[in-house]
Amino acid sequence: MRESDIVSLHVPLTSETRGLMNREALGLMKSNAILINTARGNLVKEQDLYEALKDKKIAGAGLDVFEKEPPAPDNPLFRLDNVILTPHISAGTKDALITKMKAAFANMVRVTEGEKPIHLVPD
Repeated sequence: MRESDIVSLHVPLTSETRGLMNREALGLMKSNAILINTARGNLVKEQDLYEALKDKKIAGAGLDVFEKEPPAPDNPLFRLDNVILTPHISAGTKDALITKMKAAFANMVRVTEGEKPIHLVPD
């Protein structure tokens, strides 16, 4: 954290990772460092991040996920010029779309052949 120019989060949200990037962790980052979060919104304490960005304790952030989705229109991160925000679309690449469509069509074939589909969303 003290040496990285960019910290990019790629972990699941668990009880251990919730709030991983908080005031203490952000305080370890260099003042010219950038935080990227495309994993899960609750990995980052948004209020702590807002303060770190506003006070220039870190240089910037790129967020594709938020603690609350969709984020409230008055989210203070929207007012900062050192943050880039996207609407939870980081998985929207061409390759990801192709992979998702192949899986969906494979499931349709499985069902038409009387088999159980894979990758079911639990009730």
